[in-house]
Amino acid sequence: MDLTLLSAADIAERLPATKAIEALETALKNGLDPESDTPRTFVGVRNGELLLMPSEADKHIAVKVLTVGGDPRIQGVVIVFDAETLAPVAFLDGIGVTNVRTAAVSALAVKHLATDDATRLLVFGRGPQSQAHIAAISAIRPIEHVDVVGREGASDELVSSADIICCCTTSGTPVFDGSLVQDHATVVAIGSHDPDKRETDDALAARATVVVESRTSALREAGDVVAAIQSGALGEGEIVTLAELVTGLRTPDPALPRLFKSSGMSWEDAVIAGALA
Repeated sequence: MDLTLLSAADIAERLPATKAIEALETALKNGLDPESDTPRTFVGVRNGELLLMPSEADKHIAVKVLTVGGDPRIQGVVIVFDAETLAPVAFLDGIGVTNVRTAAVSALAVKHLATDDATRLLVFGRGPQSQAHIAAISAIRPIEHVDVVGREGASDELVSSADIICCCTTSGTPVFDGSLVQDHATVVAIGSHDPDKRETDDALAARATVVVESRTSALREAGDVVAAIQSGALGEGEIVTLAELVTGLRTPDPALPRLFKSSGMSWEDAVIAGALA
């Protein structure tokens, strides 16, 4: 049996941001329905947690298996199968796939939300996803100036002057004042898939066109959305999905900010893994 074996470095080299974004966009345009995706499964183990994320996309089935709580904190693999024969065809570094797909999903949303002339990018967080998002968003918008801030936070001026803001943190509470966001700006929040954590506030949710990967997963896992609905800042019926955005069924109001909340979904890993297999 011949298996494609790819490390994180192999994945980054073989699938640059533009190709990853294109693969995700094509999948949605071809009718992939994120609402029917299998929810991730968490299993408690002696020294942490096991996370299982299976999904089928086009010609491939992929299962991402991660452990949480070790050293490094998150480790894992993605096993890819041929959807017709059900034979395994690839074995991929799980973190490498996650790093590529998370930034690519965000960039796909930004492609359909941000103004064409967006040049100033503000990133909260200094980890691997921060750098991945800078690279992916720079691939689809003419970014000229990037500000990166960590635990010290950003000044009001940085928030109010940004065209695109990416939140790539582990914070459980909002990292900036949403009332400062410009009316034309786009905000991306990717920090968690926990309904009790959020990186953005009600001030932003109440003003923004709010976009999610799927309504089902957002109501289950996206704390930015769940909290805003619970407070009354956001109506459940106001939520727009990424698929609706990509296929042109819904368009953002150009007079309002845009907020894309991503929790990460199994179909995204399957699409990216399929493009690599």
